[in-house]
Amino acid sequence: MPTREAESQGLGAAAKLVAERVSTIARLEAELAAMELKGKIKALGFGIIFGAAAALFLLFLIGFAYATVAAALATVMPTWAALLIVAGILLLQAGVCGVLALQRFRKGTPPVPEQAIREAKLTTEALKSDGAR
Repeated sequence: MPTREAESQGLGAAAKLVAERVSTIARLEAELAAMELKGKIKALGFGIIFGAAAALFLLFLIGFAYATVAAALATVMPTWAALLIVAGILLLQAGVCGVLALQRFRKGTPPVPEQAIREAKLTTEALKSDGAR
């Protein structure tokens, strides 16, 4: 027949075993999370590199497209005139983009959440008026 001392040792040993296994599971889960995070960071890094390369190639594509337009115009007019026309087109596009950027900057400044602040003030006033009743 088991004694109380034997039962308490068995319970203590079982508790110790459970604690060790929980610790092992937690450590393994942390290692799994670290490995998964490393893989995701690596994939994200490659994505950034490929995206930057695509942007660079797109920049070259735009340059070659404008050169093609200039070369096509140069077949019917002097080269200097064709290049001047393409430069004018680029200037016009830069001007439109600049005006649009300026409008967006004005719309976005100051970068303060005005509507949220207004709503917070209204809520505070409503709470104060309810509390005064």
